[in-house]
Amino acid sequence: AMATFLKQQAVERGGGTGGSAAWHVVVGRNFASNLTHETDHYLYFYIGQTGFLVWKTP
Repeated sequence: AMATFLKQQAVERGGGTGGSAAWHVVVGRNFASNLTHETDHYLYFYIGQTGFLVWKTP
């Protein structure tokens, strides 16, 4: 539910998705990542013990 909400907000506020570009969101307590993202379209933070990763693919 939280990841879906954050993705909707990213699409609405972050320029939407054009062509093959897409927003991605991961929310959880234990995950790893290896990804490619557009310049200035990457956000990673914690609130308490929950991690939030949001990025837009080129």
